[in-house]
Amino acid sequence: MSTLTYKPRLQAHYKDVVVPALMKKFNYTSIMQCPRLVKICLNQGVKGSVSDKKLIDDAIKEMTMISGQKAVATLSKKDISNFKLRKAMPIGCRVTLRGVNMYEFLDRMVAISLPRVRDFKGINDKSFDGRGNYTMGINEQIIFPEIDIDKVNRISGMDITFVTTARTNEEAYELLKEMGMPFKNVKKETN
Repeated sequence: MSTLTYKPRLQAHYKDVVVPALMKKFNYTSIMQCPRLVKICLNQGVKGSVSDKKLIDDAIKEMTMISGQKAVATLSKKDISNFKLRKAMPIGCRVTLRGVNMYEFLDRMVAISLPRVRDFKGINDKSFDGRGNYTMGINEQIIFPEIDIDKVNRISGMDITFVTTARTNEEAYELLKEMGMPFKNVKKETN
């Protein structure tokens, strides 16, 4: 009796195509030296959540639909009287994707969601942090097909962070590019 195991398309692509390409480009001696994607973190701050608690519930519901995993509320860490903010009040939501959910989300984002952005020319390649992690912002959550535009109360954006095991920005850039991330084509000028 055999058990069927599901493997996302992008996970198989990483093993079959990305690893050999990175090994060739960076002259790694072992497959274990190849950088890999560890997790994807989605984070959304909800403006006006102090006065209207329903906005947090809507944001959690939308992020859960987008990611395919239950989102949790983020709580404020301290009191700020000018914003009428108290400690431990919900001010946003977040979700961390790993494993199958991570590869499925990345596949949907690259293949379906990013091409739906109006006047899309590619994502910025300058948002690496120096340790192999990449963060990008999305202005409208309606680019994701899971969101029904007629049921959206307000347009809001989110931050998406890709955490990798790469040691340098160049390694992380090549990893994400091989995984299908549509970076802008930068033409370098020669003087």
